Amino acid sequence: MKASLRLLALALAAALAGCSTPHRAPEPPAHPGPPAQTPPPVHTPQPRVPLPPAQPAPQQPTTMKAHPRYAPPPGGNCHWDNSLGVYVLENARDLYYRERTYYRWDGGWYWSNSPQGPWQETDSSGVPPGLGRRYAR
Repeated sequence: MKASLRLLALALAAALAGCSTPHRAPEPPAHPGPPAQTPPPVHTPQPRVPLPPAQPAPQQPTTMKAHPRYAPPPGGNCHWDNSLGVYVLENARDLYYRERTYYRWDGGWYWSNSPQGPWQETDSSGVPPGLGRRYAR
């Protein structure tokens, strides 16, 4: 049995010996040409995913019946004007209201705590900014 194991080991060693022969690199050509140039990598842009169109901020209406912060004048038919920043009294010409104060334009600015007066003169710095811009001189 020892002899057959030796024979098997020798046969196995011979078979494996053929696998371990060194591999030869290919020989270079006799007359080498210019070195092969590899083209630069081509950058193909990735397609962009279109963004959804920007939604504009919702604008408040120019006029509305009431403002959430400023109370309307007592007993007056009026509406809130966002561009002016005041309540506009509907049955009076150039009469406005905001925060317990009435404003009137009569060639100049006047203010009062009542729509009937007494009126005190002021300049545009004494009225809400929207009113001052509307009647700027």
